Amino acid sequence: MLLDTASLYFRAYHGVPDSVRAPDGTPVNAVRGLLDFIARLVKDHRPDALVACMDEDWRPAWRVALIPTYKAHRVADEVPDGADVEEVPDTLSPQVPVIEAVLDAVGILRVGAPEHEADDVIGTLSHRAAGPVDIVTGDRDLFQLIDDSRGVRVLYPVRGMANLAAFDEAALREKYGVDGPGYAELALLRGDPSDGLPGVPGIGEKTAAKLLARYGDLAGLIAALDDPTSGLTPAQHRRLREAADYLAVAPRVVRVVTDLPLPERDATLPASPRDPEALAALNERWGLGGSLSRLVAALAR
Repeated sequence: MLLDTASLYFRAYHGVPDSVRAPDGTPVNAVRGLLDFIARLVKDHRPDALVACMDEDWRPAWRVALIPTYKAHRVADEVPDGADVEEVPDTLSPQVPVIEAVLDAVGILRVGAPEHEADDVIGTLSHRAAGPVDIVTGDRDLFQLIDDSRGVRVLYPVRGMANLAAFDEAALREKYGVDGPGYAELALLRGDPSDGLPGVPGIGEKTAAKLLARYGDLAGLIAALDDPTSGLTPAQHRRLREAADYLAVAPRVVRVVTDLPLPERDATLPASPRDPEALAALNERWGLGGSLSRLVAALAR
C-alpha cells in the first residue's frame, strides 16, 4: 500500500475540525485525522507493507522549466530568497513535522526523492513491486498508474476520509473512457487548474476521451493533424495546432516518473511501534489519544 501522504493529510486537515487540539491548544486535526485514516486502511485492507510517500519537492524545477504555470498558483507570495514555498493553511504547516515524527516512531516507512514529488515515488515503487499494489490518494493524476496486469489500483476518497472508491481498469474506463496510461494524456489535453496545466483550449474531458479513443493515443492524435482524411473538425485542428508547443512538453510534466533510483528498504508493517518511548513522548506532547491507540491496535491485529 502506497500513501500519497500530503494529499491525505490535506484531506484530514479539512475533514477534521480544528477544535481537535493538543494539550497546549495547538491544532492537531491533520495529525489525528491521518492516523485514524491509516488505522482504517490497515484494519480494512491488511497490507503486508505500507509506505508513506513524501513530497521532497512539491514543484520540481524541471517540470516548471517545461510549463512555467505548473502549480504556480500555489506558491506563497512572500518567501525568502525566491524559493518556491507552497501556500498552506497557517495551522497545517506546524503539523507536518509532527506527522513525520509519529510515522517514524510507529515504524511506518517514509520515502521521498530529491527534485521529485510523492507521485514519482509512488510511480517508481508501484512499478517495482512484485505483488498487487493499492495506491491511496485524493489526486486523480495517479489514475495513470492503474494496471490490472500488475494488480495496481487506486483507492480514492469520495466523501471525507471514510468512503473509498476502488479504481481498476474497468472503473477507469467506465468513468473516463480511457485506460491508465491514457488518463495522463486525457489530463494534459483537458488541462488541470489545480496543477496549473492549461490544457488545449476548447477541448474538455469528454472531447479529449473521444479523440484518444478514435486516434489511439496522443501521438496518433498529433499525427492526424497531417492527415486530411483524419476526420478532425476545423476547430479541433486549429486548437491542436495552436497548442503544439504545449503538447510537445506536457507529457513529460504530466507523466509520473517510474524509474527513480530509490534504495531498497523494508516497508513491512510492524506489529508494534518501532520506538515506543519516542511515541509515548509524542502522544503526551500532542495529545494524540484515541487516534494513536486505534493505529497501534490495528497494527497489532
